[in-house]
Amino acid sequence: MTKSLLVVFCFVVVSVMTVLTTLASLDRSVLQGGVGLWPDPWFIATLADAYFGFLTFYLWLAYKESTWLRRILWLVAILSLGNFAMAGYLLWQVLRLRPFTIESLLLKQETGTTLKRKASA
Repeated sequence: MTKSLLVVFCFVVVSVMTVLTTLASLDRSVLQGGVGLWPDPWFIATLADAYFGFLTFYLWLAYKESTWLRRILWLVAILSLGNFAMAGYLLWQVLRLRPFTIESLLLKQETGTTLKRKASA
């Protein structure tokens, strides 16, 4: 997978979600929509599936991030903004990696102090 493909994917996710969310909010508020959907077992199953997906993504993010403050802020962002926040985090990670490799994207980056300690050992 290339860096360009991931960047395009993130922009597509944010663009499509922006259009769909805008159209839905022009029709009615999320609270009004939820009233009719909440009793439906498929709605509950789909909502649980989405949030378990958010939490699964968050576990990778928490592994990658080194401070509790960033972990907590990203958790709040993901649980409140969903795929907007997830695509934003992925885009941020992809754009900051130099050089970009899929391994460096997925695995935790070692800090300079960690590398210095390993070199002196």
